[in-house]
Formats: sequence, C-alpha cells, structure tokens
Amino acid sequence: MANVVVTGSGGDLGQWVVGALSRAGWQVRCLDHSQPDDDLPPGVTAIETDLTDAGETLEAILAADPDAVVHLAAVGPQYYAPSRVYENNTLAAYHALTAAGEAGADVVWTSSESVYGWVFAAEQRLPDALPVSVAHKCRPEDQYGVSKVAAEATAEAVARRYDVSVTTIRPSWIQHPGAYECTDADGEDVVDNFWSYVDVRDVVRLVEAALESPPDGEETVQAAAAENYAGRPTRALFEDAFGSVPTPCDLEGTESALSTANATATFGWEPAYSYHEAATDDIGPWDDW
Repeated sequence: MANVVVTGSGGDLGQWVVGALSRAGWQVRCLDHSQPDDDLPPGVTAIETDLTDAGETLEAILAADPDAVVHLAAVGPQYYAPSRVYENNTLAAYHALTAAGEAGADVVWTSSESVYGWVFAAEQRLPDALPVSVAHKCRPEDQYGVSKVAAEATAEAVARRYDVSVTTIRPSWIQHPGAYECTDADGEDVVDNFWSYVDVRDVVRLVEAALESPPDGEETVQAAAAENYAGRPTRALFEDAFGSVPTPCDLEGTESALSTANATATFGWEPAYSYHEAATDDIGPWDDW
C-alpha cells in the first residue's frame, strides 16, 4: 500500500485531500503546525511539524518513507505580516519539496493563481490574453504571490536535481460545498481573479489524477471551474469592467477566464462541479462523495 505525506493537512483544502486519499487506500501521514486531532480516518497518522524548520521537516518526511508528498501548507496575506507570509511559504515549500526529493517521492503541490499578479494587486490590470493559460507571464506585486513564484522555482529545481515527478497546481478561488463565497460576490464589480472559482472537490480530483499518473519532470496546471460565477458572458464582464478585452480573446459565453486545457491534456482532468448545484451541496471533507 502506497504512503503519502500531506502538509497543511488541517487546512480547508488539506482536510478534503486527506479524506479522499484515505478512502482511496493510501497510508496518509499528516504534517501541520498544530496538534493533530486524535479522531483521524483509518490509515491516517499525524505529527505536529514546523515546516519552516529544515531538519524537522526532513525528519518527518523521511520517517514516513513516502511514495508521494502533497504539499498544501501556506499562509495567506490576510492574516499575517508580509515578511511572515513570504518567509513561511517560501521556506515551507523549499523544505517540504527538497525533503520529497531526498526521499525519491513524487510531488504534487498547490501554487496559486495569484502568481499572475492580479490577486492582491494595488491596481487591476487586464491579462495579456484570454483565456489565461499557464504560459502567461507571472507579475506578482504582493508577498503571497511572490512567495508562490519562489516556490514554483523550487519545484522546478527539485524535479531537475532529484529526477522526481513534480506537479504544480494553480487553483483558482477555492469554494466549498454549501459555503460558496463567490455566489455572495457582486459580479458587476472588478474582482481580483476575473470572476473565476473552483470547487474544492475538483482540486482534490486533480491531486489524485497527478498522483495516479505522475508526469515526467515538472508540469504546471490550473484548476478552475468551467464557467465564471457571475452568470454573464465573460467577455461582457471584461468590457463592462475595463472598457475593453485583451487581444487575443478566445472566450465563449460564460467560459472561465482561466484555461484548464493543460490539465485536460496532461491528466484527462476536467472540472466536474458548478456553483449552480455545488453551492448548496451538503457534504464535508470526510464524507464519501
């Protein structure tokens, strides 16, 4: 039975990943900064770990003898000083991914759409083209986005140095069944991520797909729902908000501003959940969905 380490296991995404991998038969070792809950699913163990400490992270990961490491741990700019956000996220990613390389384990980890520079930006700017692909230039100006760009450089280096598979996932605004924050947003306003979102279960599905079919070297993919959450044609949303759309702009109807074509081509993954139904779903991270 395969072993997997999941960092940030107590987070809003981490709990869903741990639950799904446990149900799929993985032996899951959880690493997080807080004391783990004693009531864990079958096959799941946990240890409190400071991922900003290199030795502690290396010990915890090597002790698990993992076949794969799923790195989800990070802190957001809403809750901590800028220097702490950058230091925590950059060091945690470096330590966790390097330890995975030392263990010879495949890596799946979450970056962010914030790498492009629109989320948390001081001033909204149009993307270079629509839909936005993973090839779009990264121009972050905030500590969170910069920390994710630094972590992506680490991911590429780990794949080269240790010859392990590394999948970098850039999720859009993650929503949870029965608690869709995006449906409360005003779609007429300019929104940092251009009216995009993704259901947490679709992110989990992409993590699982990357674990099942690890790519050669490093592969970067995006996770987003198929459509925007405003319920209006995406081109019209851009025209109303900015007075224009980028050239080229290859969008139809309410299609998401973020392209997931690379995830489809690499893993056969496509988004399965929409705010039309999932916003009122009554299901939690430990339920079988």
